[in-house]
Amino acid sequence: MSSHQWQWQTCNDAPYLTCSLFEGWQHGWLTQQFSPRSPFEITPDLFPGATAYRVKQVHGNAVLTPSEMASPLHNDNLSDGDGVMSQGPQQAMWVCTADCTPVLIADVRTGQAAAVHAGWRGTAQKIVPIAIDRLLQSGSRLADLRVGMGPAVSGAAYQVDIAVGLETAITIAPELAKLTPQQAIEQLQAKWNSPILVDGEVGKVRLDVRRVNALQLEQLGLKPEQISIAPHCTYGDPVHFFSYRRETRKKAQWSGIVSR
Repeated sequence: MSSHQWQWQTCNDAPYLTCSLFEGWQHGWLTQQFSPRSPFEITPDLFPGATAYRVKQVHGNAVLTPSEMASPLHNDNLSDGDGVMSQGPQQAMWVCTADCTPVLIADVRTGQAAAVHAGWRGTAQKIVPIAIDRLLQSGSRLADLRVGMGPAVSGAAYQVDIAVGLETAITIAPELAKLTPQQAIEQLQAKWNSPILVDGEVGKVRLDVRRVNALQLEQLGLKPEQISIAPHCTYGDPVHFFSYRRETRKKAQWSGIVSR
């Protein structure tokens, strides 16, 4: 689960990130310098020849294919969802995030690709495992999948109520549901490399959403070397990234990958 696989690139002087786990794939986790352009405007420059697809994100766990979208080729009348999955080649799958986790998935054998918006709500609803399941149903094998989690708010910077931390992290330890919230939190914090970090304020914890997603994936059977997490925190890098928690403004950056 190396964080040393991430590189900066530029498109028309705007920086974006790529991950060597996706070598040979058109992909990128974009910065705020691409704003306010939409994927339909960005794709011709960044991914020439590809067709852009996105959904209206609602913090749920629906993952849609192009044929399931009401109006996939422009910003009007978008279908509700928080993940997009390709059905053929040269389809650019896009999601937007500000502090939530932008997850890109590629199948090195079939060429399929997916993009997922995984905030704490989507993570609590296991949206990334749902995306993986949809890929498996369409012919993928676990061993052929590669998963990259882009810039998001880090666990150290993400203070949440205990109830939020528990609802999210209990997805990796459902047996803790029978304990009191405080007991469950303490057991989670005792785990090695826990996604639940101690916070000095009563009733609060720090939550590492990307770590929860990584553990969900490992429980599905993906190996650590199939997963990479960007060493970038949106909250801590105002130069490159919007952060709703930092600015309380509804802005976001896009992340996309093109099927092969």
